[in-house]
Amino acid sequence: MTREQQRFKAKRFLFFKDFLDLIFPQNCLYCGRSLFDWEFCLCNPCKNKLPVASYHLRPDDNDLTQKLQGLFPVSRCISYLKFSRKGMSQSLLHQLKYRNKPQIGHFLGSSFGKLLLKQPYHQEWDMIVPVPLHDQKRRRRGYNQTEEFAKGLSEALQIPVENLLIRSKWTETQTNKSRMERIENVSGVFNIRSNTNIYQRRILLVDDVMTTGATLSACANILWKNGAKTVDLATIAAGGGV
Repeated sequence: MTREQQRFKAKRFLFFKDFLDLIFPQNCLYCGRSLFDWEFCLCNPCKNKLPVASYHLRPDDNDLTQKLQGLFPVSRCISYLKFSRKGMSQSLLHQLKYRNKPQIGHFLGSSFGKLLLKQPYHQEWDMIVPVPLHDQKRRRRGYNQTEEFAKGLSEALQIPVENLLIRSKWTETQTNKSRMERIENVSGVFNIRSNTNIYQRRILLVDDVMTTGATLSACANILWKNGAKTVDLATIAAGGGV
């Protein structure tokens, strides 16, 4: 292809993009304002309002790690956003999970990854492992929201995503269950894929939101039992302290 043909192709693409933006304008997924070309998912004012937590500044001693004590050998647990009911984090998670907006997961993962790059986190893990959905739920939704978050993290941190875990049983929603009921609800639900070798590998296990930590602990214990050196946890949002 000649340089002139390349320029023509680029102009045609930009014209087509402008036409689509005119017919289907891209809006901020929180406030609804039209986005500029350099904005993605959220407008800059809304992006600056994200309820960013500071768990990553003390990952081995915060209210999340304390919550997980006794469930598995937790070392570090971090979360990008502080969760609040009817707040910004809940709105974004709702759209990610139920409104066919997988791009939100990728956006939040990439944003969190860039924040983590300010600390030496990219040297701490060999792979990123998302908590899996049951195949039936994944087919119905069209994607795994946690995997989208993992992909964004991967893009920023340059660490591969590995779908090592499978969800072998359908479970009831964890909503409105007590801590013990949640733990019982995910008991025996997760397995590791056959022929998987994670011996002495340093793993970052990720999920969309952490409440009691039951789901993350169930997955982490599977990874521990199969020889992982370390299993750290990261979520899009978590409630409580920081």
